[in-house]
Amino acid sequence: MRRPPIRIFDAKGSYESIGYAHGSLYAEEIQEYTQDRIQLVAGGSWSGGPIAKGDIIDLAESMIPAHQRFDEDLFSELSALAEGAEISVAEAIIVGGFTDFVDAVRAQIGGETPPSLQEDDCTAVLVPDSRSEGAGFLAQTWDMHDTATEHVVLLRLEPDNSPAVIVFTTTGCLGQIGMNDQGVAVGINNLTGGDGQRGVTWTSVVRAMLRQDTAENALKVLLEADLAGAHNYLIMDGTGKGFNVEAMPSIRPVEELGNDPIVHTNHVVTSLALPFQAVRPGDLLEDSIRRLERGNELLKGGKVDAQRLVELTQDQEAICRRPEDPYLIESSGAAIMRPATKEFWACWGQPSDNDYERIGWADD
Repeated sequence: MRRPPIRIFDAKGSYESIGYAHGSLYAEEIQEYTQDRIQLVAGGSWSGGPIAKGDIIDLAESMIPAHQRFDEDLFSELSALAEGAEISVAEAIIVGGFTDFVDAVRAQIGGETPPSLQEDDCTAVLVPDSRSEGAGFLAQTWDMHDTATEHVVLLRLEPDNSPAVIVFTTTGCLGQIGMNDQGVAVGINNLTGGDGQRGVTWTSVVRAMLRQDTAENALKVLLEADLAGAHNYLIMDGTGKGFNVEAMPSIRPVEELGNDPIVHTNHVVTSLALPFQAVRPGDLLEDSIRRLERGNELLKGGKVDAQRLVELTQDQEAICRRPEDPYLIESSGAAIMRPATKEFWACWGQPSDNDYERIGWADD
């Protein structure tokens, strides 16, 4: 299904003003999305029985101090977003950082995540300068439960005393994939962690990393964060420095980008992180392995440009996903970033059906 151009939200000023404007503009949509997320948890099919909404909110409230300690400016934005959308801060943590919240609840209550909650299964790549005419790329699909697609939005923000950013995300969420005007780019793949805790969720971590001026400093933010759950993070800056990190609350092995592209999907590939990975359904693991192999195949040999990455994200053999029972996961969008040139391309909806847009900076 062909979709209209991606929605862009522009804002500048204090973190509080940005958050309140975001929440106010999309208030009704954020409220609906929040209730959808809470109902997915409350159903209880993944924890052995129904869970009271009050218990869900209590857990999210217990994670508020970790977010406040982690980054006061971003916590101010999160709180103002909640106020503008007329939801609680706890609800904002749930809707914005849902997959990490799932890890935390799983660790607290027990049980496995059922098919209906398996989501965020992206395919992401780092392409070094040596394979891309001297200016590398970070690119990825963004795969989620198909109910999330309609909420995709691009944030183009100019916070006070902080780098301007272009962020691919969903309404009510601080940020999921992005690049700042210093040429620091961050992408993600979801991992299923077995060591979730009452920590800071990944979307705040992404935005905090995008406040940095180098890949090394962004990596430092990630390594020091009190993480709530598991994600793989990809980092790259304009000098070509890049890192891939399978980041769990308990361990964070780092792979530095060398002369070959790094492709990552949704299963752990390092022996250090493997003990902390929770069980994933066998067919989803097979799909993740197939996408990893296909990504490496498509990047084998030759120079890589933006068009080649467009074609990778559009690949219908394995990478561009369509919803099928029981998981209903689809490629809800995609992003291609070139830190050295600060170029950003984004696509809303399945890349195989829709066009990429080149996204300019607010002052372009």
